[in-house]
Amino acid sequence: MTADERRLLRLYRALSPGQQESLFDYAEFLLARAQPELPEVPSEPLAISRPAQESVVKAIKRLRATYPMLDRAKILHETSALMTQHLVHGKPAPAVIDELETLFRHHFETLQAGG
Repeated sequence: MTADERRLLRLYRALSPGQQESLFDYAEFLLARAQPELPEVPSEPLAISRPAQESVVKAIKRLRATYPMLDRAKILHETSALMTQHLVHGKPAPAVIDELETLFRHHFETLQAGG
């Protein structure tokens, strides 16, 4: 136990039961205030339009922003496989982006269906 913790315990013990309860209330208030608010995640995709010219990497970033409710880890393997088709196998970017759009939409629909 640190010196500050011992001091706090001494002060706590010197208080009346009502004051002790007030000290707990204040400590809980300080703790709640110190914890950052978690941003609310939208339940519907955001309306981010697809630009006429877009790289596969930028498309993935756009789709992640469009579907912030999706767990990135769950789509990482499929997203990586599509990126590999583009980079290694030379599949055209527009075709890969079309498949990425379908992939993200499918995962969103699965999430909405409760799976």
